[in-house]
Amino acid sequence: MEELIKSLPQKAFEDKKENVAYFKRLKKRIPKNLDYVMQDLHDQEFERTDCLTCANCCKTTSPMFFQKDIERIAKHLKMKEQKFMDTYLERDSDDCYVLKSAPCTFLDERDNTCVIYDVRPKACSEYPHTNRKKFFQLTDLTMKNAEICPAAYHIIEALKTAIPLAGKSR
Repeated sequence: MEELIKSLPQKAFEDKKENVAYFKRLKKRIPKNLDYVMQDLHDQEFERTDCLTCANCCKTTSPMFFQKDIERIAKHLKMKEQKFMDTYLERDSDDCYVLKSAPCTFLDERDNTCVIYDVRPKACSEYPHTNRKKFFQLTDLTMKNAEICPAAYHIIEALKTAIPLAGKSR
């Protein structure tokens, strides 16, 4: 897994031009079954992929924390919301709340588990967002996630096979 994680940024970079062109063609004529195909690809990939063997997302990036996430997690930690925000969060360049540091404060690095798993941020519970409705709106995010998440990378590759488009450069 470590080898794959180390190679992901380079693989994603090498595939970026092809993927951008693929998603551009996909968006021109969005297949009616795209969300169903993505759900199937997502489910198939996560039958093979165990996030606990990776946790690269938790080790390298921060999710966005929305107000409901902050309220839920602060309550779980028995903290005042402002204290939680002051302790763990900062505003990023887009003015969103994100963690102050990486790896994630809530990652138990001994076994890659999340100590707040049951109340984790929505962005974490939905990651890598490959099974969301209206997937065509998330293609840029998915390409970005493919630099970090082996599953997202594999899902993009599987999608190009599942829905081949004219002009594909493969």
